[in-house]
Amino acid sequence: MNEPQIQIYEFGKFRLDATKRLLLRDNGESVPLTPKVFDTLLYLVQNAGKIIEKDELMREIWTDTVVEENNLSQNISILRRVLGEKRGEHRFIATIPGQGFKFVASVEVSSSKFQVPSLVESEIEHLKLQNEPENNNKPESRNLKPETNQNRSQKIFAFAALVLLIAVGAAVYFWQAQTKSVSSPIKTVAVLPFKPLVAVNRDEALEIGMADTLISQLGNNREIIVRPLSSVRKFGNLEQDANSAGRELGVDAILDGSIQRWGDKIRVNIRLVKVFDGTLLWTGTFDEKFTDIFVVQDVISNRVAAALALRLGGDEKMRLTKRYTENVEAYQLYLRGRFHIFKLTPPEMNKGISYFQQAIAIDPNYALAYAGIADAYRSLALGGEMLPTEFLPKSKAAAQKAIEIDETLSEAHTALGMTIFWYDWDWNEAENQFRRALELNPNSAEAHLFYAHLLSNTGRHAEALFEIKLARELDPLFPFANALEGLFLIHAGQTDEALARVQKTVELEPNFWMPYLFASWAYIEKEMYAEAINEARRARKLSPVQTTAISFDGYALAKSGKRDEARVVLNELLKLSTGRFVSPSHIALVYNGLGEQDETFAWLERGFQQRDPKMTFLKVDPKWNNLRSEPRFIDLMRRMNF
Repeated sequence: MNEPQIQIYEFGKFRLDATKRLLLRDNGESVPLTPKVFDTLLYLVQNAGKIIEKDELMREIWTDTVVEENNLSQNISILRRVLGEKRGEHRFIATIPGQGFKFVASVEVSSSKFQVPSLVESEIEHLKLQNEPENNNKPESRNLKPETNQNRSQKIFAFAALVLLIAVGAAVYFWQAQTKSVSSPIKTVAVLPFKPLVAVNRDEALEIGMADTLISQLGNNREIIVRPLSSVRKFGNLEQDANSAGRELGVDAILDGSIQRWGDKIRVNIRLVKVFDGTLLWTGTFDEKFTDIFVVQDVISNRVAAALALRLGGDEKMRLTKRYTENVEAYQLYLRGRFHIFKLTPPEMNKGISYFQQAIAIDPNYALAYAGIADAYRSLALGGEMLPTEFLPKSKAAAQKAIEIDETLSEAHTALGMTIFWYDWDWNEAENQFRRALELNPNSAEAHLFYAHLLSNTGRHAEALFEIKLARELDPLFPFANALEGLFLIHAGQTDEALARVQKTVELEPNFWMPYLFASWAYIEKEMYAEAINEARRARKLSPVQTTAISFDGYALAKSGKRDEARVVLNELLKLSTGRFVSPSHIALVYNGLGEQDETFAWLERGFQQRDPKMTFLKVDPKWNNLRSEPRFIDLMRRMNF
């Protein structure tokens, strides 16, 4: 019988294992790829040096499905990114104009014979040791004696036992492998906010913070997807049923627990449950000093990893119990900071920044606290519409400090990429930061989301829609990602699809202002101005601090011929701008709707000088299409690096 072969393809700093369907870096780190992306790479590598026509590649990858060429283009784009190709480089995959693609890197092929599982090998070795004579040091004395029938029988019996053991071991191994494949391994996990043992003594910052920390620790690997805090926060009610939450989150397993602190003591009860049938995978109780909370978290992470049979590499094992501070007081302050900034109002944001700063005062090397400050200052500038020249440089400095302390912190690279995107308008450097964040944590919904935003605003629509879909799949209940997908569909010219997506977002979170704003945006493109005005006013009611909805209201009024009403809205914006920062591009938009170009360009120029973040939409927002041939607009786009 021929022994099965494991085919390995080596190129650059990568190894492609066709049998295990793994792409590995030279340090042994696995690179996560979706099945179709892996199939695309494998076919190209197996045909290295040959030009593969697009039609051939699509037939081979999507054997039973008819797909558009866009699907193939997305796969090639993802492969170039994971292989580390920069724009314009062709170290691995070359595009042959009018034909297809060629894998141009040198490929070496190797194979290794199927090995007896290590479990069986260890059992054999154990048996050998058991059968070794105790007097092992005597010089070959047993071999000098003539072999008797009894000795010969014993050897035959031992050999038969050995063969039987190997057969049984192999049978058990293959049975277990088959059972695992049938029982579908756990690939998605949600950590719910912890609940108090005694409701009157609850500490919500600690309850959510404990979940947040475990999400971060368990999510630092490529074996499982862990739902981010943005998706699980809504399940913090004391009456919440864990299995119901798991089904709504679409996960395979739920980590659910309770936590209570009394003075310097802490009690943690925790259980890992399979959502499908309620099977208890692991449970634990910890009664410790509060100063040992880091040890408790490490033990929980290790036990969960063991219960899920995660195959972690060396770096992943280190990240599983990585601590960003050893100071418990600094950690508590950080948790309180996170608790407040998630409330997303300017007063709460400022509270969060204060707690982060206190944490840093205790531990100046607390990288996560700096990343938290970066997020908070950026949110104040964007969501709170505060002066960008004051708040975005602070965000950038905090993100850079976090990276200086810990270059491997994905959150810090995401925060820096966002600030460079919104403030510096350096599109290439922003992309570098997002790609680094995804390299460090491919399952970061936030990094995929904000990278999609950059791609969409710079006109790379197919890539943007692919990235935002990944973000939504990783964080399905996060209304922000769902709403932004609607916006990116508008940018891509898919207005009806955008309206369908924002409607789903409204169903997910009826009191969230963003889907109503993007619905207004879509209706403007469809010239359904009455509907656009209605949606803009609903968005404004839900988020009074936002002036985007006001500008959409004014623009739609102007385009529908209600110029006097549009001027009322315009005057409201102008009056607001005398007392606080109002995005100059919002005022310019209403002037553009009224057809007053000189005023439009005057306010756009002011937006450029004030580094108005909303100017980043100029390239793709169709409401500016009437100005694209204007020399002043062309010059403005050039200065913004578009």
